[in-house]
Amino acid sequence: MPLREWIVLVALALTMATMPPALAVPADSIAAARPEGSTKRPRICLVLSGGGARGAAHVGVIKVLEEYRVPVDCIAGTSMGALVGAAYATGTSTAEMDTILNTISTELLFKEDPPRQERSMRRKEDDYGILFTPEVGLDNGQVKFGKGVVTGVQLETVLRRLSKAKGHYRFDALPIPYRAVATDLVTGKAVVFNQGELANVMRASMSVPGAVAPAEFDGMILVDGMLTSNLPIQTAREEMGADIVIAVNVGTPLLTREQLSGIFGVTGQMLSILTEQNVQASLATLQPQDILISPDLGDFSTGDFDHLEQIAPIGEAAARQVADRLARLSLPAAEYAALRQGQTIAVAPDLRPVDEIRFENLKRVNPKTAQAAMDTRPGEQIEQDTLDSDMRRIYGTGDFEHVNYRFIEEPGKRILAVDAVEKSWGPNYLRFGLGLSSDFSGDAFFNILGSYRKTWINDRGAEWRTDVQLGHTSGLYTEFYQPFSATSRFFIAPHAAIERRTADLYRDDDRVASYEMTSMLGGVDVGSQFSRYGEFRIGAVGGRLKPQLDTGPESLSPGESRIIQGAWRARLKLDQLDSVHFPRSGWRAGAGIFDSTGALGADDEYTKWDADGNGAFSFGNHTLNLAFKAGDKIGSNPLPRYDQFQWGGFLTGSGYSTGQLLGEQLQFGRLMYYHRILEGSIFEGAYTGFSLEASRIGNPLVPGNSEDWLRSAAIFIAADSPLGPVYLGYGRAEDGNDSFYFYLGRPF
Repeated sequence: MPLREWIVLVALALTMATMPPALAVPADSIAAARPEGSTKRPRICLVLSGGGARGAAHVGVIKVLEEYRVPVDCIAGTSMGALVGAAYATGTSTAEMDTILNTISTELLFKEDPPRQERSMRRKEDDYGILFTPEVGLDNGQVKFGKGVVTGVQLETVLRRLSKAKGHYRFDALPIPYRAVATDLVTGKAVVFNQGELANVMRASMSVPGAVAPAEFDGMILVDGMLTSNLPIQTAREEMGADIVIAVNVGTPLLTREQLSGIFGVTGQMLSILTEQNVQASLATLQPQDILISPDLGDFSTGDFDHLEQIAPIGEAAARQVADRLARLSLPAAEYAALRQGQTIAVAPDLRPVDEIRFENLKRVNPKTAQAAMDTRPGEQIEQDTLDSDMRRIYGTGDFEHVNYRFIEEPGKRILAVDAVEKSWGPNYLRFGLGLSSDFSGDAFFNILGSYRKTWINDRGAEWRTDVQLGHTSGLYTEFYQPFSATSRFFIAPHAAIERRTADLYRDDDRVASYEMTSMLGGVDVGSQFSRYGEFRIGAVGGRLKPQLDTGPESLSPGESRIIQGAWRARLKLDQLDSVHFPRSGWRAGAGIFDSTGALGADDEYTKWDADGNGAFSFGNHTLNLAFKAGDKIGSNPLPRYDQFQWGGFLTGSGYSTGQLLGEQLQFGRLMYYHRILEGSIFEGAYTGFSLEASRIGNPLVPGNSEDWLRSAAIFIAADSPLGPVYLGYGRAEDGNDSFYFYLGRPF
């Protein structure tokens, strides 16, 4: 079963979960609502197979069963069939299922982190770099990887909304008795669930090996049930007492010889062979009274989510081909209406407050820190949306590979138990990054980055991060981040950096010199995190800077062989953007002061300030992004030439070369518009747009350079990609400067 098979499961869940129930009653009333006469006729069980996008045909089959008033007394399903079956078993109507085809969204599955606005500031800061690879673990020289592309946290959130029976239940007590099949990854045997929390059980049945991390129950490691029983006819017969089985098989046929091209085709065929073998074994158990429905889905694949509206009717057509046999099972209209009325009863959610929130089996992460990320509090009424957001937010801290919850009833106490599984490949992580840019006129830059992060060095949540970068800017950066306590927002952060970068000097449009700037700096900051909103730091920094003339006349040599630096600095960062690459809503702002003083050994005394911000506003697929940046000296002391504002380049003075503008004062404003031309799934999609910019450099370093407002504009096409955002653009300034640009990574 390919990776994208279970994407549709999430969308199905979201659709069915948001539908209002016909009636809310206590759980113990469900069984009593069934008509007494329903046990006097043959027991009919609906068996639904896995099949990815092809599983949309299940919806069409169910619609025909209702049209012919065929009673469904029990349901058994695997993977896709487990989800559709759970929806129907817990009271979802076919009318509600009609909206499924319009709700498919890969984003529901792959974007497991909470909305970016809710993440901690430390994790938000990662977005501004060029990191793009997933993190891998390092342990005693061994490289470790995660167990799946995604963990299933978001999937479980949607499945909990789907399940109209909240909490732990015996599945025979649901409006329609239900079973789901998973596979024990250790023993290789099928595991049939007859009780549990529906969301957890469905997730286990859908955990595609390699795509979704396995689920863990009672010491078992569980993956997709397709490997052992993709069409669970035996389960319906032997465990649910079915007299008649209506089996719907939407599995994918084996690939032909011509289709077996490449490693993915071969790997997919291996899974298909395992699935097909157990399907054929199940079909061999069908009896004369049973009905098999096999929709002719032709070339529709498990990942064919662009044609779901065409797939569902194929299920209807297949069911109508056996209409004469279905008609023999039909109930009188009144009896069937009474049966369906009982089967569409929803269970009232239990929103009672909890007396305690408990984190179990944590070995590294301090449970006080994990609980501090939650908005749900003991003694307050449970709100399902808030609790689901809490789970995503805990997962978004980066410490866990899976997060789930359950309610425990102890004598005189109700407990919310959060099952947060720490990353098996942690707590030390490695990521890589890449940045490329070119103006197609000689300037081409690249940077590669490796980032190593050690977490939970102590029980207060200390973290040590070291980055090594090579390229246009090369350096080593390290910081030890130590919170004052496990729940404190205050921290102390000693840091050090060694950096070599290139700085160019322009007279009008001509580059007259290039300098190599080598710096060694160290310092310590103290600060506070403003929950999910931002961070404030204040501290001291000191070191030395060595500028050297690389190209240009000797008369432009900096002269000084070494510059001693020492300064007090403070910086405020606020960040509520929904995305760094292509923000569609939210805002960000920052401000800082750098006070170089002889009291800390500095050769030059001066004070410098800067501020910046931007905000995004969207209407449909159209977005306006407003941004500004400004900076100047404070006091009469001039800014030294090595610490003046350098500006210019794509979307930061388009048309000019990167860093062409240099001076003591900076004023910049930008109005950007972009239109989403392709919606993303895993990534953020593709855009086209333009930018209008105005820049002013006051007191430029090179006499004669303009101090007037410099107006420029750019047009671009851009897309998110596995390597980061990619831009191709053209910029032109009012004075005639222009350039084409290519960027891999953030250009601004």
